[in-house]
Amino acid sequence: MDLLPDRTARWRRWLEEAPPWVAASPAGQVIGFAGCGPSRDEDATPLVTGEISGIYVLAEHWDTGVGRRLMQACLASLREAGFAEATLWVLDGNVRARRFYERGGWRPDGSTKDDAREGFTLHEVRYRIGLRHPASA
Repeated sequence: MDLLPDRTARWRRWLEEAPPWVAASPAGQVIGFAGCGPSRDEDATPLVTGEISGIYVLAEHWDTGVGRRLMQACLASLREAGFAEATLWVLDGNVRARRFYERGGWRPDGSTKDDAREGFTLHEVRYRIGLRHPASA
């Protein structure tokens, strides 16, 4: 089964619907990106809850501020779109990412989910932050 065409089509659709924030090195190499938009959660209130769908930074650029700036860009974008709060999902066992979000003012909201993938299950925890005032990340 060739998954590449399906994945390519899905990524094209996502990129067209909500272009990501991209971080580049001085040489122009993409070193990170982040995506945000309306929450995709069934229990979200439309036009109230936005979502950061992902923040990814190459490991060699961790602890340089790139992730923080991507998060700030997403939060500003969600604020400008009129959202009052934002959520994100993080792997339960990803201690480093959870610390990163908590330093930025995010807090677990008690929601969890199991995302079954091809042969494995991801256990995720939802975090939430208010958008009325800029977060100190």
